Formats: sequence, structure tokens, C-alpha cells
Amino acid sequence: MSNLVARARALADDVLFPAAAQVDLRGEVPRSHFDALAEAGLYGLAAPPDAGGPGAGLAELVEVIETLAGGCLSTTFTWIQHHGLVAGLSASANQALRSLYLADLVKGTVRAGVAYAGVIPTPPRTRARRVSDGFRFDGEAPFVSGWGGIDLLMLSGRTPEDRVVTTVVTPVAGHGLDAHPLQLIAAQGTSTVRIGLDDYFVPAERVLSEVSRADFVAGNTFASRLNGCAPLGLAERCARLLDDLGRTETATALRAEQEQIRIRLDSGLTDPTSLPAARAAGAELAYRSAGALVAANGSRSVLAGEPAGRLVREATFLLVAASRPEIRDGLLALARR
Repeated sequence: MSNLVARARALADDVLFPAAAQVDLRGEVPRSHFDALAEAGLYGLAAPPDAGGPGAGLAELVEVIETLAGGCLSTTFTWIQHHGLVAGLSASANQALRSLYLADLVKGTVRAGVAYAGVIPTPPRTRARRVSDGFRFDGEAPFVSGWGGIDLLMLSGRTPEDRVVTTVVTPVAGHGLDAHPLQLIAAQGTSTVRIGLDDYFVPAERVLSEVSRADFVAGNTFASRLNGCAPLGLAERCARLLDDLGRTETATALRAEQEQIRIRLDSGLTDPTSLPAARAAGAELAYRSAGALVAANGSRSVLAGEPAGRLVREATFLLVAASRPEIRDGLLALARR
């Protein structure tokens, strides 16, 4: 076990999971959770070594994210958004933005969220148009997590020329940006909002990148693979709780499926067309694992504060979180088996 994984496991087991019921009931992640992640050096995972990152390989990244997700989904889902801006700045040609923010993002003293899902559908939900001194944004970013607790937001929009422009903005309502809190069935502690954009101006010096939509989608393959970690982390927490209940045979069978899905997810990095089906299989396994835990735990599972009931709701959340139409189609195909 690597040092990074050991730190993640200690946080998940000693800090995150024991508090997860209260986070769920209150709908708020304590700031101390995020401070603990920063102290453990886990805010710079996406940065290259020359920018202060740990130089972690894929297997290590996957294990860290899965481990944390099995501790507290609200904390992990909010924290993982941060790495989008870390990775984006690390690769950006905008040296001024890199110099201004990257070191503090890696340390976790500055924290970030992302808003880019709205550029992928056609027509886009988040639109950008070029003006003489920057870009103006219209439309909406339907799900933005961490609102009120993040210092920066990576905002992407799609132009009429079918290009994706990505910018770095301060997440404050006003001047053409409105934030509308959402009530979620699970992971309410993510502080997720819908952002409305009306002629929202971002100056040219805040532009992180500008690429074709095709290149943008292709560049998200690695992020999509990592988005497959949370369901498997939740499934493993369910397996551990099944072990605690003496249901070792069931836990062992579910773990065998986890391993097969990890292999499929990794293969999706070289064959992106196979990735949606692997993502669907992981989400379905998480949902089934949580259901097995409810059955093993019995009627106590319906009591507020019980892990089994919360994990079922979180597994439901993960059926659609960071999803795409092809993943949804894969889930429906699994339901027809």
C-alpha cells in the first residue's frame, strides 16, 4: 500500500465514514473534512511532479478515489471536482493563470469546482460567444458542486463555431450569474447548485484553453475513467459492511465483480467506445451492492442514520452523476437482462 493510499484509508475509516451519517442528515460537509484532505496532500493529485504533484500512477489514483468515496460520498464528490482545474492549469498555455493559482490549488489552500458538462450536449446548455476583450456566457450549468466553499470555478462554454472555451472565474452570484440551490436525494452535502448565465462576461486573461468540441470530448476520457471510481468505492464499503454482518460469501462475490469492472474501466482508456458500458456496470454494481446490504441488515436499514439506507440513496445518485446518454442506455440494457 502506497503512502498516499494509506493516508486516504486512514481518513476514510477514521474521519469520513464515522461522520457520514451526520453529513447526510445535516446536508453539510464540515470544512474540517476538506482541511484534512489538504493536510494529507490529496488536493494536488492531478498535478505533475514539477508543479508539486505526487506523480501518482493510475492504480494509485484509482485506489485513493475509491477509498475516499467509500468513506463519505458528499466529501469525495465535492473534492474531486477540484482536480479538473488542477489538471487544466497544469496543461494550460496561460502562464499568468498558472503562476497565480496552481501552487495554492495543489496545496489545497485554494479550492475549486467545475462547470463543463453543459458544453457536451447538442444544442449546448452552456454557450459562449467571443467579444473584443473576452467571452460572454449564456444558458446554464445544471450541476455545480461545492458552492459557497470553493474559491474558483472552471467554467466552460461552447461557441457558435463549435469550440469549447474554458475559463477561470470567481464563483460569486451577480453580474449575469445566478446560483440556485438544488435539493438532492443523496449527497446534499455537496452544496450543488444550478448556475444561470445571462450575458456573463469573462475577460480574455481568464481563458484557460480553447479547443474544438471533438478534442474536448476526447480529452475527457481519463476523467470519465476516474468518474468510475466512486461507484466501486461505494460497492467496496458495502462489501466491508457485509463482511461485518457475517455475509462473507456475498461480499466475496461482489468484490470479484468489482475487480472485473476495474479491468474494463482501465481498458476504456485505450478503447473509449467501451468506457460507457464499463461505467454503467460499475454504477449498477454499486446499486446492487447497497441493496444486498439492506437485505442483510434487515428492517434496521429503513431507520434514518443507518448506513445501508444512506448507501442505497447514494448508489441511486451515482446511477446518474457524471453520466452521459450512452451510460444511461447501458444501465437500461443491464435492467433488461
